[in-house]
Amino acid sequence: MEVAFVFVSLFIIIFGIFYLHYSTRNKERLALIEKGADASIFFSAKAAQKKSSVPIWKILILNIAVLLMGIGAGVFSGAILEAYTAIGEEVGYTGSIFLMAGLGLFIGFTLSKKLIEKE
Repeated sequence: MEVAFVFVSLFIIIFGIFYLHYSTRNKERLALIEKGADASIFFSAKAAQKKSSVPIWKILILNIAVLLMGIGAGVFSGAILEAYTAIGEEVGYTGSIFLMAGLGLFIGFTLSKKLIEKE
């Protein structure tokens, strides 16, 4: 019963955050439109300047590939830590998987940024 309560509470909290965000944004925009503001203020300046010519699927696949390589390297380094050091199995695997996955995400972000700047 407690698990169901946690999931229901989590759903209510997430729904509440999204509802407040969108309803507040809508009220702000309606108030600005009533005062006669231009609709261009609703769009960011960077998006108005230039759209990236790199398709989003390329960036997504690049980031997922680097993340999965990082997780694989984390499992491998966890096995090495377990075999050759006194570090416990749980700590070695968990720590190295998260460390390498984070490193993979950072490398993926850097590569994506370079790919966008190159285009």
